[in-house]
Amino acid sequence: MRVVAVWVLAGAFLATATGASWAEPLQTVEDVGDALGKCWAPPPEFKDSFVTLKFGFKGNGTLMGPPQPTAIRVTGDETQRKAFVAAATDALQGCMPLEFSKALADEIAGNVFTLQFRSAE
Repeated sequence: MRVVAVWVLAGAFLATATGASWAEPLQTVEDVGDALGKCWAPPPEFKDSFVTLKFGFKGNGTLMGPPQPTAIRVTGDETQRKAFVAAATDALQGCMPLEFSKALADEIAGNVFTLQFRSAE
């Protein structure tokens, strides 16, 4: 499998209420990164933390399977680590489905992406 893109999301992004709701189909990989960024609100109790998730999309804008953590740095104990990873995973899954243009769906379906979710500080 090939890694297509890496997006780093800073803690400044705000979450959407629930799920994805886009006026127009997403046209580019950058649009996908922007859309996913709107779904992440870092839990306020975490500082200097991140998790990188690996995932892929189906052409219909859903995930190919559950996101998998590939790198984790969380300040705190194992319970806090699990909570931060769960928050990032829930944010990504809650953003689905995305609506892709036909060209974008053909371009990204089946490829592997990584996305880093960071704490606010």
